[in-house]
Amino acid sequence: MPVNLPTPEKADLLAVAGIKLGISSAGIKTAGKEDLVLIELAESTVTSAVYTQNAFCAAPVTLAKQHQQQISPRYLLINSGNANAGTGEAGMQAAQACCQSVADLTDAEPTSVLPFSTGVIGQQLPVEKIQAALPAA
Repeated sequence: MPVNLPTPEKADLLAVAGIKLGISSAGIKTAGKEDLVLIELAESTVTSAVYTQNAFCAAPVTLAKQHQQQISPRYLLINSGNANAGTGEAGMQAAQACCQSVADLTDAEPTSVLPFSTGVIGQQLPVEKIQAALPAA
């Protein structure tokens, strides 16, 4: 997978029918760096997912699996800089709080949000930073 590619110009990106994409900076790892993505899927969207087989899944993986079994997702919340892995029950509560924040902003059910986190393992997710950055996404 290619890494360190230049960021495309927003004007060069083409719209995809049924998908809205929002990007924001929560300052999770680096202040001012865009590290939060909120994707809205059209109501008629059919989704599927492939999850890790690891017995020690991070909180976002466990919660995304649970949510996807309950309802067709409408929102994908992705953060970089913090994996929210190896964080125990506090990590699960953080992932749930982030899903609830998206639900509050969009008048949706928290189960319609799938959380995804990538980054440093073993650190607590900075929920307040994500919540503060969500309206801009």
